[in-house]
Amino acid sequence: MKLLNGIGIIILAQIISFIQLQGQVKWPWAKDHPLVMMLFGLPIGYMFIKSTGIINEVTGETWPGRLIGQGIGIIMFSIMSWIMFREPLTIKTGVCIALALSVVVIQIFWK
Repeated sequence: MKLLNGIGIIILAQIISFIQLQGQVKWPWAKDHPLVMMLFGLPIGYMFIKSTGIINEVTGETWPGRLIGQGIGIIMFSIMSWIMFREPLTIKTGVCIALALSVVVIQIFWK
C-alpha cells in the first residue's frame, strides 16, 4: 500500500510538471507569466522528494525509485500529450511506452 502511495504521488507530480512545462505551448497566459508557472516547481519538488523517500523506504534501495519515476514520467507524458494536444500514438512511441511500463513492472515485482 505504501508503494502505491509513492507511485500516486509521482503520477500527480508528473501531471503538474507537464502542465508547468508544456502549458506555455497551450496557453498564452502561461507563456506570458513564466515566473508564476515557476512557482509550480515548489509543490512538484516536494512531491518528488516525498515519493522518493517512500519508495526508498519500501524497497531499501535508490535505483527502484529512480527507474519507477522515470518510467511513470514517460507514461504520463504520453497520456498528457494526447489529452492536451491530441498528439497521436505512433508505433515508435507505443514501443517506448511499453518499455517504460516494463521497467516499472520489473522494479515493482522482481524481487
